[in-house]
Amino acid sequence: MEGLLSITVVFLLVIFGTLAAFARCYKRCPSDKILVIYGKTGGRSSRCIHGGAAFIWPMIQAYQFLDLTPIPIDIKLEGAPTQDNIDLDVPSTFTVGVSTEAGVRENAAERLLGLTLNDIQQLAQDIIFGQMRRVIANMTFEELTTDRDKVIKNISKYVERGLTKLGLRLINVNIQDVSASPGQS
Repeated sequence: MEGLLSITVVFLLVIFGTLAAFARCYKRCPSDKILVIYGKTGGRSSRCIHGGAAFIWPMIQAYQFLDLTPIPIDIKLEGAPTQDNIDLDVPSTFTVGVSTEAGVRENAAERLLGLTLNDIQQLAQDIIFGQMRRVIANMTFEELTTDRDKVIKNISKYVERGLTKLGLRLINVNIQDVSASPGQS
């Protein structure tokens, strides 16, 4: 009888130990994050999960989270030339965030994982500056100052394309003012 009791205790300890190990390896993803699993992921560089859970195989896989919190970026664009060679100052605020769209979030996992918030802001800011200059260079001073909706639409279109390559998405654009740089007529 004593042998049967010790076998039962050992069996129960093995079962509970196995369940505890599985519970530790089961990771849930909160709704404000993306769970990025990397290591052995079936031929891909990573696997991204938003709003779900996954089992992480110890020593074969690892994981990190990408934060979906919106990132505000103040842009102080100065001296951007228009199509008719008038330099403009266009202060604006952009709000970007990591995309949850399939395909785009994998870009974020490959390019943004492990970066600080400041690093992500700097990358996005560089893209925004370049695309804003491109849009302004292809419009006249009159178009830029009279048709704000067209300006925002064009800037949003080009900025979104650039941000998608990083795994980010454009949430909001707020152009505060469009004015000629000091010294311009």
